[in-house]
Amino acid sequence: MTQLASYQLDGRPGVAIVDGDTLLPLPGVTSMLDVLDWPVGRLTAAASPDPVAMADVELVAPVPTPSRSIYCIGWNYLAHFEEGRHSRPEVQLPNRPTIFSKAPGTVVGPYDDISAHPRLTGQLDWEVEVAVVIGTGGTDIAEDTALRHVFGYTVANDVTARNMQAEYGGQWLKGKSLDQTCPMGPVLVTADEVGDPQSLDISCRVNGRTVQSGNTRQMIFPIARIIAELSTGLTLLPGDIVLTGTPEGVGHQRRPPEYLSQGDVLESEISGIGALRNAIV
Repeated sequence: MTQLASYQLDGRPGVAIVDGDTLLPLPGVTSMLDVLDWPVGRLTAAASPDPVAMADVELVAPVPTPSRSIYCIGWNYLAHFEEGRHSRPEVQLPNRPTIFSKAPGTVVGPYDDISAHPRLTGQLDWEVEVAVVIGTGGTDIAEDTALRHVFGYTVANDVTARNMQAEYGGQWLKGKSLDQTCPMGPVLVTADEVGDPQSLDISCRVNGRTVQSGNTRQMIFPIARIIAELSTGLTLLPGDIVLTGTPEGVGHQRRPPEYLSQGDVLESEISGIGALRNAIV
């Protein structure tokens, strides 16, 4: 399985192929954005034969500084939509994806701390998601060819300040965009190696307790449909990131509600890709 990692070594950024517990750096490549048009064969051919121990580097998010806002899909697992129905009985299941965005400054690495922002919220919630990184841009992309536009997949958690999500006129941007609240990683798995993205197990744990568990086959709108809908009249660019929705089990809809607190450890995992582990500080 072709896995790529972005990392820092002695303050210098790099990109490498993951080989077990070592990295095979791509010489001269300092950003994942530089290789989005490379075929897998070119990646493997370019990799340095001199490995670097994973323990000697700091892994960062695959795209640590997105060039523009992250696209996100809400209510994309039926059970997640239903678990919140009691708080919004007037809202009907949408016929098209619910689309919102997160600011680029939310992104942190796979093992970085997540800021609790205690001055702003006491309702920080978890949402594990499959993140898609676009490789080939396009507009009005057809659903039956949409997956050809995907470079790879990674793990993300759309950590959300629920009070702020509700306090700004029903617009979700502010509650979804607090700095340092969206971990991603630990690697980017190329699309050809993932194969069918609608068969991935997805889970989230808080302090070792499983709070979310599902499979991407439960998505209401599969990833190909998401890309097609998102690109309608809107040009997707290489390096764009799309978060594809979360399964049921978020803290806000529990009775009583549960939220993340300082000192908690949040783990987000997707089969075949890997796991994040982030402390709330």
